[in-house]
Amino acid sequence: MFVLVAWVLINLRCPFRPGDRVQFPKLELTGDIKNIGAMYMELNEVGGTIGSEEAVGRSVFIPNAMLFDQVAINYATAHEAPYILDELVVRITYDSKWDVAERILTDAARQVTKDVIDATGTTPYIRSELYDYGVYMQLRYQTRVVDRAKTSYKITKLIFEEIQRNPLVDIAIPYVYSYRASQQERARDDRRGPSSEELDQNVREIDASLIEQGPLMDAYDVEQTARSIEILGLLRPVVLKENPDLGRYEILAGNLHFQACKKLGWKTIPALVLAGPDNRIEKKP
Repeated sequence: MFVLVAWVLINLRCPFRPGDRVQFPKLELTGDIKNIGAMYMELNEVGGTIGSEEAVGRSVFIPNAMLFDQVAINYATAHEAPYILDELVVRITYDSKWDVAERILTDAARQVTKDVIDATGTTPYIRSELYDYGVYMQLRYQTRVVDRAKTSYKITKLIFEEIQRNPLVDIAIPYVYSYRASQQERARDDRRGPSSEELDQNVREIDASLIEQGPLMDAYDVEQTARSIEILGLLRPVVLKENPDLGRYEILAGNLHFQACKKLGWKTIPALVLAGPDNRIEKKP
């Protein structure tokens, strides 16, 4: 009887209908409604077998009676306009041309979501914030719920191809300042400072507990950098300045790498220590 009451209420109130994408946070389940029967609601599961927001073809049956004690999120509750705001983040270097980068991102989103823009009247836009290695360019745009993963892929591909063609914008990555900058640095005979051999000879192991951590870095960047260090090792030492009065060290460069090393449980950190008013490299004793 209770099951039939649930089915009647669903059909009278119409909180769901076939084709809607719904999420049940308590069940950790997302899916597209295939049909609603007297006993069960049938979903085409989204994700589950893959790390994406695409339907995977696996049917999940939810007893209608369970809906009374579940929080349900219907992405397409406004049936005539099943759209949501999505975001795609691109990290660019500090020496990239901001206006050019913004144009590349928004043009790609406009090209892919033209029909959605016509339907909603909402155009893509940019929000941004600074981080250690450059600028987070946060592209935001409206997309159809069921096409979210496909739309993101198309926009990402267009952005990637255009950045490859445009020398005014470069991608920033956590491990090296940028691909182009690192290639130029390898090719250049740098006469302004000590050689890499001299730097290697003066790298010291510093107790991590004596190093003052800088601003807390993005958790994703720390995780990715830690994985790289775990595989490849710390390719560049952290640069520190010693405070002899306190017996501690301030990070001048490499805050992200320091936090990644701490995440890996390192007790000491390879570092170049600068000393004196002219910030010379402190030689090993």
